[in-house]
Amino acid sequence: MANIVEDFNDYRSKMNAKLLADNNKIVKRIFNLDTNAYAEGALDVKTKELLGLVASTVLRCDDCVKYHLETSFKEGVTKEEMMEAMGIATLVGGTIVVPHLRRAYEFWEALEDTNKTT
Repeated sequence: MANIVEDFNDYRSKMNAKLLADNNKIVKRIFNLDTNAYAEGALDVKTKELLGLVASTVLRCDDCVKYHLETSFKEGVTKEEMMEAMGIATLVGGTIVVPHLRRAYEFWEALEDTNKTT
């Protein structure tokens, strides 16, 4: 199951490198804005990642959900905290986000499995 984490990260890294190598000023600025938005500020990184996770779930962006799950995991978010945030996302987004909730749970389990082997 841990391959879904590795596959996601490999693809994301490869395609981000290609996009940034294209040297499009707008794309580079969007990437920079995204990076800076999730930096420590009045809110800590952990809180910002959980906010990103909820927003991404409601917007039904699986890649974004995976990214925020992994970053949240690295920031020390517990499974219980993640599930509470996903509960809010499901409440706000409605039942249409349940498939994304399932995939998020599967990805979280893969993160946990990967962490056990390292």
